Amino acid sequence: MDICAYNRQAWDREVELGNPWTVPVNPEEIVAARQGQWTLLLTPTKPVPREWFPSDLAGCDVLCLASGGGQQGPLLAAAGARVTVLDNAPRQLAQDRLVAEREGLAIETVEGDMADLSMFPDSSFDLIVHPVANCFVPDVRPVWSEAFRVLRTGGAILTGFVNPINYIFDLDLAERGTLMVRFPLPYADTSSLPAEELQQRLDTGEPVEFSHTLEEQIGGQLEAGLLLAGFYEDRYPDAEGDRLSYYMATFMATRAIKL
Repeated sequence: MDICAYNRQAWDREVELGNPWTVPVNPEEIVAARQGQWTLLLTPTKPVPREWFPSDLAGCDVLCLASGGGQQGPLLAAAGARVTVLDNAPRQLAQDRLVAEREGLAIETVEGDMADLSMFPDSSFDLIVHPVANCFVPDVRPVWSEAFRVLRTGGAILTGFVNPINYIFDLDLAERGTLMVRFPLPYADTSSLPAEELQQRLDTGEPVEFSHTLEEQIGGQLEAGLLLAGFYEDRYPDAEGDRLSYYMATFMATRAIKL
């Protein structure tokens, strides 16, 4: 199975369905960002601390990695950064172009795989913004090594990711409010699900997901040469009915720098 191709089509479909991560920012948010008043999300609800960003974004080269949808990229561009958005899904990138054209912003969009940044030279960016997305690739370590390569010395990557504990539960029951342990970790839709269940999932067109261990998520960044410099946790709001989020944080975010 070509995971990259399948998830490209799946996320194009998510745009049609109005997934919250595909809805562009509004004009009022762009006006505020131009005035230095902006917040950015890597995870569902908690804004990234402002001290995680350069004190002045003017002229800063930023890569929004697997970050299409017309959200992070346009805000950073309005705040003064030179922004490149890389995403696997054409319709996600179209959302960034929509905002750029609507608001007169200069944003470069590139279709590609988050684990292959070969189109960018070494030391191309001062900052990488990488919201929750690496659950859609089977191997996360190339993401970290490529991020390290394209970052400049002193640059940082800000990443949101899923707490792997989410994947031990039966998904259908969890959506109905019952947490029943079912799967060992690491989890992968393509190998953990019985064939019939996998086919049912593919028939719905939902993105294929993979869990990654904390050793891969955090240890992988350290192995790539990055230094962990910030960390926080987040969860879905109670209103969304995510039962696990009632008990614990279900997302994490890191800031890692290249020395």
